[in-house]
Amino acid sequence: GSDDIIAGNVSKYTVLPAGYGGQPKKGHLIFDACFESGNLGRVDHITEFEYDLFIRPDTCNPRFRVWFNFTVENVKESQ
Repeated sequence: GSDDIIAGNVSKYTVLPAGYGGQPKKGHLIFDACFESGNLGRVDHITEFEYDLFIRPDTCNPRFRVWFNFTVENVKESQ
């Protein structure tokens, strides 16, 4: 659930549709936060155009999530 502790950052995490078994295609997004100040802990695929993103808490104060720092690659036009 959303109360789960998120321990680390996603690292070049490719989101594939449920049941898809081939190589990633254009539009299968690749999320990455494995760099200094990155803080994306989990990505849940909802639909082709919707994702739930879970941001890790601030290192110095776990009650706060005050920034969003991650990259997204492999997008297709109009996505």
